[in-house]
Amino acid sequence: MDIYCLLLYFFVYGFLGWCSEVGFAAVKERRFVNRGFLNGPIYPIYGVGVSIVVAFLTPIKSNLVLLYITSVILVTLLEGVTGWAMDKIFHNKWWDYSDMPLNIGGYVCLTFSLVWGVACVVIMDFIHPFIHYLLTFIPHTLGIILIALLGITMFADLYVTASAIFKFNKRLASM
Repeated sequence: MDIYCLLLYFFVYGFLGWCSEVGFAAVKERRFVNRGFLNGPIYPIYGVGVSIVVAFLTPIKSNLVLLYITSVILVTLLEGVTGWAMDKIFHNKWWDYSDMPLNIGGYVCLTFSLVWGVACVVIMDFIHPFIHYLLTFIPHTLGIILIALLGITMFADLYVTASAIFKFNKRLASM
């Protein structure tokens, strides 16, 4: 698996993650809620998470039990480290499982870890083969252009978002 494919997977799964989070929030809140960290339609933790799962767990895809257990561990570590880091950097929790049983600092909880494991198995067995197949229709040069444009857009969004959060935190601290 090369960096080209991983970057395409990152953007596809980041977008699909954003869609699932927005859809979940819309059903729950009965209105549109952009639950993403960024302003644009991408949820980087999903892009990174699924890309890591695909990259590292493809060799064990045929062993359903090992795939599930490894997915639970891998995604829980990613969610925990990301949640902790974002809390330390931005002084805000972007998700909070504190009200869930068997949680660690509100960053991860057993229930969602088990759900993420099922999601990873579904992705590896059904969704990813289809996504990979669709991405093979993108000419390589066009794919590189898309990666560059999406990357520039995402980093611009990250800069604007992080700047706004830091300014807001500074204003709160001065109050």
